[in-house]
Amino acid sequence: EYSTVVTTMARNGVEFGLRVSGLPGQWFTGPAQQVIGPMFAGYKPEDSGLDIGDSAITETYGIGGFAMATAPAIVALVGGTVEEAIDFSRQMREITLGENPNVTIPLLGFMGVPSAIDITRVGSSGILPVINTAIAHKDAGVGMIGAGIVHPPFACFEKAILGWCERYGV
Repeated sequence: EYSTVVTTMARNGVEFGLRVSGLPGQWFTGPAQQVIGPMFAGYKPEDSGLDIGDSAITETYGIGGFAMATAPAIVALVGGTVEEAIDFSRQMREITLGENPNVTIPLLGFMGVPSAIDITRVGSSGILPVINTAIAHKDAGVGMIGAGIVHPPFACFEKAILGWCERYGV
């Protein structure tokens, strides 16, 4: 009860949804976003569908995009720079409640990866979770045509905060 920690993030190519520990059974949704990143040879951004897949559950735990500084070479796949990868890991500390000591980032003094996304910290900071993910083709059956970075829509967090306030009379 009263928890503001995100327990699930998922997307289906149409909507992005999240769930919050203190609001069991409720989904807070917004529109799926465009993934930004390098495309495989022969494909262009217009070929891509909106954000889809199960990758975002890793960020819910604190790995994936939150741990980019552990393997900065990932930028060769998802785009960006090594400095941006390191900055993402640092920045995610601002929207989480702690660090996971079981998964550390040597490049950042062995700090634990940022864990436990807090909807109120996202709401007050405006910083959205960073997600590393595949870019799927807009046509079913074609598959992965690139990889990149995406963020949940802010609307999901706004709705979750409003739902939490309503539930707990704040």
